[in-house]
Amino acid sequence: MTIEVSWFSALCDDDYEFLGVPDPTLRSSYEHCRDIVLNADRHGFDNILLPSGYTLGIDTVAFASAVAPTLEQIQLLVAVRCGEMWVPQMARQLATLDQMLDGRLTINIISSDLPGQTLESVPRYARTLEVIKVLRQLLNGQSVDFHGDFIDLALDPPNARTVSGTAPPFYFGGVSEPARECAAQGADVYLMWPDTEPEVAGIIADMRRRADHHGRSLRFGYRSHVVVRETEAEARDAANRLLSRLDQQEGERIRAQSLDSKSVGVQRQTALRDLSDDGFVEPQLWTGIGRARSGCGAAIVGDPDQVLNKLRRYEEMGIDAFILSGYPHLGEADLFAEYVLPQLDHAPLTSR
Repeated sequence: MTIEVSWFSALCDDDYEFLGVPDPTLRSSYEHCRDIVLNADRHGFDNILLPSGYTLGIDTVAFASAVAPTLEQIQLLVAVRCGEMWVPQMARQLATLDQMLDGRLTINIISSDLPGQTLESVPRYARTLEVIKVLRQLLNGQSVDFHGDFIDLALDPPNARTVSGTAPPFYFGGVSEPARECAAQGADVYLMWPDTEPEVAGIIADMRRRADHHGRSLRFGYRSHVVVRETEAEARDAANRLLSRLDQQEGERIRAQSLDSKSVGVQRQTALRDLSDDGFVEPQLWTGIGRARSGCGAAIVGDPDQVLNKLRRYEEMGIDAFILSGYPHLGEADLFAEYVLPQLDHAPLTSR
């Protein structure tokens, strides 16, 4: 089975040598984040996630448009937050970006509050689903006649079109009930944060049932950090080194600064971290990273064979795509590309 293997660029000020200890050379900037993307492109990663944050880092679409002409083969997984801009404007930007990438655009749909605004979960995901439906129509080059609770719009087919003439794949994640229903109805790739293998298998089974109920099918993605070294002892030492200068209060501040820090998904990452005294909730799955990060809070830690076997276990469960990262992002990408990537049968999801 062929899987998609992606890396991560730290657009939201999420790069460290020591977690919780700011390093000016690793702060989010065009130059630093560009270097991460170029490095992943050289190593042959299939895709790279460009995250989005209102209060953190730099703008995702502006960054993507600047870096696109410098890339050889890698796809860009561009995160967009629903409500950030009027959907026709978003569609025009994304279609233009797809042209700049010669069709290598993928889209990460983010459902979140806007700065200064709070929506309850149910209406927020209802808004997200409306955005997904209208955005897909526009990127498919179709006219729009949509009258919902959040979008009321009638438009002729847009002039700005993607290279393929159709919408790129929509990647989307969330574990709450309304998030799962939104994904079942609107996503192409359902993204999960790290969890125990039984939980991962259960989520995949649940999402397959939900999608089938709506006459749809889903692919599945798994977003995780990774720490790989020549031996397991070296990998564990590297993981512990990441936390060796972390101040507990600083870690709590970092976790609280994200707009989605109180989401069901983030709460699950916190609960996962509390399951083990040494941070390992099952073989190779280490939750220490979540002590200084909101959102994806665990890492696959081990020697090359252990990391490879862990990825293959997820693949056997039904995972089609991996979005990986490590600290610092440049160095850990080098190690993963040396030890693990050549042993994986991988290609972009869109190339199959």
